[in-house]
Amino acid sequence: MGKYIRHACVFCALLLAALLANATRVQVVQSEEYNGSPANRRAAIARYQVPRGNILVGGEPVTGSVDTGEQLRYERTYGNGPLYAPVTGFSSQKYGTTYLEHAADGVLSGTDPMLAPLPLWNDVARAPHRGGDVVTTLNRQAQEAAYRGLAGRKGAVAAIEPATGRVLALVSSPSYDPSELSGNSEAVTSAWARLNQDPEKPMLNRAVRQTYPPGSTFKVVTAAAALDAGVVTDLDGRTDSPDPYRLPGTTTLLTNEGDGCRDASVRDAFEWSCNTVFAKLGVDVGVRDMAATAQAFGFNDTGVRIPFAVAPSTFDTRVDRAQLALSSIGQYNTRATPLQMAMVAAAVADGGRLRPPYLVERTTRHGGEPLSGSAARPGRQVMRPSTAALMKELMAGVVEDGTGTNAAIPGALVGGKTGTAQHGVGNAGVPYAWFVSWAQAEDAPEPQVAVAVVVEDASADRGEISGGGDAAPIAREVMRAVLGR
Repeated sequence: MGKYIRHACVFCALLLAALLANATRVQVVQSEEYNGSPANRRAAIARYQVPRGNILVGGEPVTGSVDTGEQLRYERTYGNGPLYAPVTGFSSQKYGTTYLEHAADGVLSGTDPMLAPLPLWNDVARAPHRGGDVVTTLNRQAQEAAYRGLAGRKGAVAAIEPATGRVLALVSSPSYDPSELSGNSEAVTSAWARLNQDPEKPMLNRAVRQTYPPGSTFKVVTAAAALDAGVVTDLDGRTDSPDPYRLPGTTTLLTNEGDGCRDASVRDAFEWSCNTVFAKLGVDVGVRDMAATAQAFGFNDTGVRIPFAVAPSTFDTRVDRAQLALSSIGQYNTRATPLQMAMVAAAVADGGRLRPPYLVERTTRHGGEPLSGSAARPGRQVMRPSTAALMKELMAGVVEDGTGTNAAIPGALVGGKTGTAQHGVGNAGVPYAWFVSWAQAEDAPEPQVAVAVVVEDASADRGEISGGGDAAPIAREVMRAVLGR
């Protein structure tokens, strides 16, 4: 009898060992495989068991969480969702996250190790933590002014504080309400299909993910390149610029919208946006120096993040002289996001120094205790300070006496550049209206805001569409909001 009892004990011990070995295999060796399995809903259930942290603008939350009482308990809500959608993105139980909701998901969802007072214990217990908050750099008044100005028209606005790189406004229009995508019901599925099939593309973030031909606003870059290269030494000297200008190596003639551009000075050509003068200037500067200046401003940079990724703006470095002429007036293959053109204006405003743009001021625990500080990074000099001073002079002249008078603000110094970018087969599309600018209150030591505006479907006849008529008034209101005027 004792023999059989011993055998039974050994067998039970072997079974126990096998059970422990299998438990170890499942919980340790294959834990990641099971955690990542689509059939495992525990991670999703745990993720939505606590309220998500908030995204703040001007100290006030523009997001929230509502208790649904369902298995995926807390659902995301948005206050004034269409206004802030290009910044917040969406947090959906069905379709994931985008923009700040994605870039800061660890903090907002409570899974970031910084939120755990005892990280090792948190790994063992897997207890959910209340999400932290993300404090943005946005200026609420500037954001609202940009959104009102676009008034539902297709386009975008980006505004930056030149001295720091803080993003003050980021608006894309038309927009959508991220709350429609928050849950996992059939209504969410229907909203997703509708938004993705909408020809107006309301989910496209035109401020950072859409590139456009910048048109004459790129003449800011061309003028800076010409000044830095010594091709231009006197803003008021006559240039050897025919009108029309025959593109090098071709029989194609480039013309201007108005008269008075033949041999015009750089100052006059900048104020009245003479294509012939700046196309020739770009050719005189040459591909190497034009490309170097454009890239210093941020063109061809695939690593721009604010903290979510920004589509790279492009300046073609492999062009012939005719293509270079067109590239130098913001046509051919030259493309830019509104954020990139705001960076160009900001660099001029800050004495030729470009500060990388950023959107997150800091992250905090739910109670306000700081987790991480500002995302500000060192800037770089993209043109000589003396060149920047002359560029400020040129841009101020556009607003005082040229095509940008609609951007003038009483009691402030404003500089700007208009642009009307052709596009489509045979340039048959409705031109894009552009305006880039900066503003400085008369009692301020330096410019406080740089803005870029693009309007895709300007509400005017083709011949009347212009950056000065359609985009400049929007930029003016954004600048006024920042200056408090």
